[in-house]
Amino acid sequence: MKAEEFLLILFASTFALAVPGTLCVRVVAIRRGLMDHPSQRSSHTIPTPRGGGLAIVAAHFVALLVLHLRGYITLSESIALMAAGGAVAMVGILDDRRSVAASVRFVVHLGAAIAVVAMFGGVATRAPWIGQLVAILGIAWVTNLFNFMDGIDGIAASEAVFVSLTAAGMIFVLNRDVGLAGAFGALGMASMGFLVWNWPPARIFMGDVGSGFLGFMLASLAILASRRELIALQVWPILGGVFLVDATVTLIRRMVRGDRWYEAHRMHAYQHLARVWGGHLPVTLGVCAVNVGWLLPWAWYASTHPSAATLCLVMALLPLVAAAIWAGAGRP
Repeated sequence: MKAEEFLLILFASTFALAVPGTLCVRVVAIRRGLMDHPSQRSSHTIPTPRGGGLAIVAAHFVALLVLHLRGYITLSESIALMAAGGAVAMVGILDDRRSVAASVRFVVHLGAAIAVVAMFGGVATRAPWIGQLVAILGIAWVTNLFNFMDGIDGIAASEAVFVSLTAAGMIFVLNRDVGLAGAFGALGMASMGFLVWNWPPARIFMGDVGSGFLGFMLASLAILASRRELIALQVWPILGGVFLVDATVTLIRRMVRGDRWYEAHRMHAYQHLARVWGGHLPVTLGVCAVNVGWLLPWAWYASTHPSAATLCLVMALLPLVAAAIWAGAGRP
């Protein structure tokens, strides 16, 4: 079987598994009363079942197992991803069922990041320990970043679809690495299967089990791709530019103001826009448009011209910083 045929079958199967899997989680969540009720700090208005991200986890783990059995990813890589990713997902499940202390979640996320970096290695630098530290902090930040940005219907899942499928395409076209292209692509297709039920108006939320898992997996796979020198490191913050900029600008402005930055809030730029634009759908579509129309060309150029990658990163993100400030990121 050709690599292209294998990947198409893998992606289609992952999507086909995630769609009914999300429906099953929805039915169970409703029966057990696992509902996300509207509050002063939420952006939805009706009770909605949560925990749908569990279907993403299950579908992606099946894909990783298939990739290992076919010899495209090593045993150590599959164990590291599934064990550490499973730990992040598990603490997310517990947090969806009953609130888990922020300190506990932080310890689990940090421990999972350390485990992955210990197995894969850190970002390539002249001082290895600096590269490892950057990788650990980067994975932990992206894990929480997705949780922060999962506040309106469809936004986190569509972001995961864009980043994952774009990364899969770049890696396969430029380097023919079936293992990493398959891992990224399967994560994107699992997210797309969930998005069928999460597209505005959402019939289920992914919950912390999904948002934390997606952030962790994207960051971990990005570290592995960078270690293999498949894509310039600067490409990853370009692809995730909308989430990275909104979450970072919001966090910095809240910390400077002296807010309790770790508490839930509705001060992200995308949340302000959802109120101004009268709904979730225009914002989610807007993010998709920025991703495809603005960030994708910069990411492609940076991946094909590594010497210009840093300049591409600056040029791609500076307008987003200005837009986030204009939209009210971090503003009460």
